[in-house]
Parts: sequence; C-alpha cells; structure tokens
Amino acid sequence: MNKRESFWCNDLDGIVFDIQRYSIHDGPGIRTTIFLKGCPLRCKWCANPESQDLRPEIFLRKSKCDGCGKCVKTCPPDAIILNNGGIEIDRLRCDRCMKCVDICLTHALSRAGGRKTVQEVVEEVGKDELFYRNSGGGVTLSGGEPLFQPEFTLALLQGCKKRSLHTALDTCGFAKWEILDKILDYTDVVLYDIKHLDPMQHVSETGVSNELILENLERTVRKKKRIWIRVPVIPNSNDSEQHMSNLARFLSRMSIEKVSLLGYHEWGRSKYEALGRNYLTEGLSPLSEEALYPLKDILESFSLKVSIGY
Repeated sequence: MNKRESFWCNDLDGIVFDIQRYSIHDGPGIRTTIFLKGCPLRCKWCANPESQDLRPEIFLRKSKCDGCGKCVKTCPPDAIILNNGGIEIDRLRCDRCMKCVDICLTHALSRAGGRKTVQEVVEEVGKDELFYRNSGGGVTLSGGEPLFQPEFTLALLQGCKKRSLHTALDTCGFAKWEILDKILDYTDVVLYDIKHLDPMQHVSETGVSNELILENLERTVRKKKRIWIRVPVIPNSNDSEQHMSNLARFLSRMSIEKVSLLGYHEWGRSKYEALGRNYLTEGLSPLSEEALYPLKDILESFSLKVSIGY
C-alpha cells in the first residue's frame, strides 16, 4: 500500500453539521465547505456554537412551534415540556434520540449534526467539480475543528485527492503535531486561526493555551504550505494596536501568503438560544470595517498582505 492509500477508508464515517456549496470565503475560487462537529476550544465569541460538541444536537426555534404537543408524547426520557403553548427542552435529561425532530411538522425542532460516510461526502462535493476547475476552487474542511475528527478528516482529504480536487484545511491548530502532519500531506492551503498571542488571555477566552497552536503554525510553515492566517478581532481582547504590532512582528518572520482580519459580529446569537445556552459576549458591539483599517495598516507596515473580511 502506498502512502496515499495507507489511511484510506471509504466507509469510515464522521459527524458533519453542514455542507455549504458555492462558498467563496474559505479558500481560493468557488468551493464546497464541509463543517465537521467537535472542537477542543470554547471561544466566547464562537458564531457556530453547534460546532463545539461532537455529538448531534437539537435546535429549538420557539417562534416556529405551534404547541401541538406531538414531540412531548414521543420523547422517551420525558425531556420536553409543553408550556404556555410552546415547548421547553430539559437538556440534561434529553438523550438526543431525535425522535422529536423526526415528528415535528413545523421544523421548530431541527437536527444539528449527523453521521456521514467518506463516500457520501466525497460524492456530494464531486457534484460541483466543474465549478472548482473553472474557478481554481475546491473543497475546504472546517468546523468546529477538523482535527478533532482526525481519521475522518484524513480520509476525506484523501478521497478528494483521489479525484484530484484542490483541498483546504480551516484549523485552529490545536492538535498533536503527528495528527496535523499527516493531514497536511493532503492539504493544498491552510486557513490558520490566531486568536491571541498572550497565553493567559488565550486560556481565559478559549479554554486552552496557545503554545501548541503557535508551535504547530511554525511547523506548518516549515512544510512549505500555502498559509492564510485568520484573526477574529474581538473588542477589548486582541484589538489593541500593541497586540497587532506583536502579531505582525511574529508573522513577518514566516512565509505567510496573507492575513485576514475578521471583525466580531453577532450572527450566531440566535443559535445560542436555540441550543438553550447563554450568549457569552453580551454587551460587545460588532466591529465595523472602518475600525479595522488602523490594524490593517499596522500589519501592512511589516510587509504582510492583509484583507478585511475573508
């Protein structure tokens, strides 16, 4: 068995929560982005909270509920309560059997995440192969964190390469190097997130240290991969000129193709309510493009190519 076949498993499955076709923000050209569930970080500003838990979850959109009560009757652990014409879910009691989702006619209840095989995903992305060829696009694995499902991610990338598709990995870099190293062999472009350079601040805001993340970035650079750095710019966290100067100095000694500044937004707010969770950045105001221009200037003063937004 050669290197490209050694990990290949067409029947291997993983947990996917979305497949987004015709994406233009997750790498070069027109792409299909595969969003995998599971993430080792718990960023307070995360816009996709349904991506964090590896297991499938239930969204509850209360505005769609007509109070019919069918889900209450069908719930084996009695985790759903009918209350004032609507429902509430006891998330601790819920066993995520999804019977309530299957019976809900108004789609007030919906599924976030489900099992798919490598073959199913590769066949899906293959439908747009002509668009990839004509635009210089391909397939991007995102999340969550793709490295959280390493065998599935590796097999997906191998499957794409068997079809000669361009591949991109959107990662926070928090994984053992042995895992990332294997996956990079089948990756054409790496979209690498940098949240904060200060290790204590990084722990406070994401739940993990940045030491491994920064080490893996330097190792990835040494593999001579195309690297696009993504920086979520968060008010009162990493948006100071001092932090941006430190980041520019750190990145300028590496071979980085470009840096994207992504201003904080509230697009994921409704998802927290639908998952029965608290929104952790209440009170923060979204950042406008204008607020990012001075930070862009700092990075560019270190000869880095910078964009605002993707």
